[in-house]
Amino acid sequence: MSNSKAYGGRWRAVAVVAAALVGGTLLPAAPALAVHGAVPGDFNGDGYRDAVLPAPGANVAGKEAAGAVVVLYGSSSGLSAAHRKTITQNTAGVPGTAETGDAFGSATATADLNRDGYADLVVSAPYEDTPRGKDAGLVTVLWGGKNGLTTATDLPARSDFLERYGTDVAAVSIGAGSKTQVAVAGSDGVMVFKGPFSRTGTFGSTAPDQNTASPASVALGDFDGNAVLDLAVTTVGLSDLSGGEVYVDPATTLMKPKQGNGFIAASGDVNGDGYADLVVGDPLDPYVAGVDGALGGRVLVYYGTARGIAESAEPVQLTQDTAGVPGASEKEDEFGAALAVADLNRDGLADIVVGVPSEGVAGKGRAGAVTVIPGRRTGALGAGAYSFTQDTAGVPGASETDDFFGTTVSVGDVNNDGKPELFVSAAGENLDTGAVWVVPGGTSRPTATGTKLFTAPAVGLTQKSVTFLGGYGLLGLI
Repeated sequence: MSNSKAYGGRWRAVAVVAAALVGGTLLPAAPALAVHGAVPGDFNGDGYRDAVLPAPGANVAGKEAAGAVVVLYGSSSGLSAAHRKTITQNTAGVPGTAETGDAFGSATATADLNRDGYADLVVSAPYEDTPRGKDAGLVTVLWGGKNGLTTATDLPARSDFLERYGTDVAAVSIGAGSKTQVAVAGSDGVMVFKGPFSRTGTFGSTAPDQNTASPASVALGDFDGNAVLDLAVTTVGLSDLSGGEVYVDPATTLMKPKQGNGFIAASGDVNGDGYADLVVGDPLDPYVAGVDGALGGRVLVYYGTARGIAESAEPVQLTQDTAGVPGASEKEDEFGAALAVADLNRDGLADIVVGVPSEGVAGKGRAGAVTVIPGRRTGALGAGAYSFTQDTAGVPGASETDDFFGTTVSVGDVNNDGKPELFVSAAGENLDTGAVWVVPGGTSRPTATGTKLFTAPAVGLTQKSVTFLGGYGLLGLI
């Protein structure tokens, strides 16, 4: 049985509000998953990484929620709304046609797939109708080049992948050939595409996994240090637990989940030992205290080793009650609803960026927050952690009820100063049109001073509600 809480009230409430506001159904009837957003990538080869702002609820040529992706081009002065490109399925060279409810841009990922020096962008439309069926889903690669993202091809699903192919995507390149991979989650399983890739749409091989029921999130990482990428999968809630099951390499190992559970996965070397670590967000409160989950949500860290992540490995649990972590664990904070793992302070260790979209701020329920937990070579994680909200000095806007600041998070250096920026979205901002904040990189951590705010109208998306600039993350699931 699916976790009834995971398919509960928020999504239905948002859908009802959307329909009431515009007189139509903007959102899919089923709960949407759109777990990850792309990190910035240099799509045009000018030396500056370009930001990816998905807008899966955007109306296109009168088609409600057809979806769009806005690319903001990086420069020495950072990002500007004036220097952008909006891509939809009606854009020349992009396969398909913008149709009502496709939700193009639901999940995105960045990597140089064909190893030509230009970053490429993977974009999903999980509610695209295809010959495989209604809401079967489509995943597209937009290929980078000297003129940016101008051509595109599809990553084809197997014929028996019938529902919501592209609920999540991950892309990583650690070398040529099969060391470059794209993982695509859908209701019927996971497809892993291995290189070499070409901009004509060819790829080396595929490794389908239909053993894992109802994947929610995918991540790729080298958890055993053998220079071969490993697949991590989390599922939707399959029982009365706070989150789904967690698997590593489910197609090649015995189908036993890891200890712990969650909905979203990310990878990076948190302790600097040369092995990627798996980080999982488990944002829902436990059904039964002490059995699973944690009040207010939690993040689990599974450390990689020379033998990978053992079946019996007990993850480190982080909550807002962990020593050094700001805030306090409170009911339905949803700590862990968004994740990114990246080195923000440039100490060679990956830091854990945690979205807390339902955190109350100054009496405003579900206003949202983002917490950064620095990586550590030794000692307990949590020391030196810090947070941002819309009430943080220097951050534009103000915390308001149901903003959901921290819906999605990502990290990337867009002005090439060696200090990575922190990207935070709030799906509920301004009648769910959404917004994205870019927090500048600093000497030892991002600094709120100079934070830029990009709203949907500022980047040319003018509908009055439910654009979801920045993506809707796990809000459809939790």
